[in-house]
Amino acid sequence: MTRTAPRPGTAPRLEELTPRNLDAALGVRVRPDQQHAVEPVVRSLAEAYVHPAGVAWPRLIADDGHAVGFLMAFLDIDWHGDGTLYRSGLWRLNIAAEAQGRGYGRFAVDSVAAELRRRGETRLYVTWHPGPDGPEAFYLGLGFTTTGETSGGQTVGVLEL
Repeated sequence: MTRTAPRPGTAPRLEELTPRNLDAALGVRVRPDQQHAVEPVVRSLAEAYVHPAGVAWPRLIADDGHAVGFLMAFLDIDWHGDGTLYRSGLWRLNIAAEAQGRGYGRFAVDSVAAELRRRGETRLYVTWHPGPDGPEAFYLGLGFTTTGETSGGQTVGVLEL
């Protein structure tokens, strides 16, 4: 799998990570001006590994055999770490620099929403880097609303499913 721009008219899909596509996933890089706002894929995979099985849901976003992005959802994560509140949502979203602006971000959010609905969830949570250089406009444009909370210095948003 290569990391070049997809051909027009193809349909993106999610792929489970395997030894066959791991290098393609690790090769997904956002634009340099976005690197401060989203962790690299390798960090996401490390986080998936150290959490209990089933909490992280990492997926490669592929289109016509090309890696165009990476997402990782969280499923029933202990939000405060004390067993009082469990949430599910989008943990990480990395769209390759050369693939941005083609609808892959929307596809990723829609895919996570569909998976959460399938699991009986009614809300999709996300956090984002605040400020004019962050993805707030993207998430608000998809229908997320801010909750008034922060998590690790990031804005918390929610989408009713």
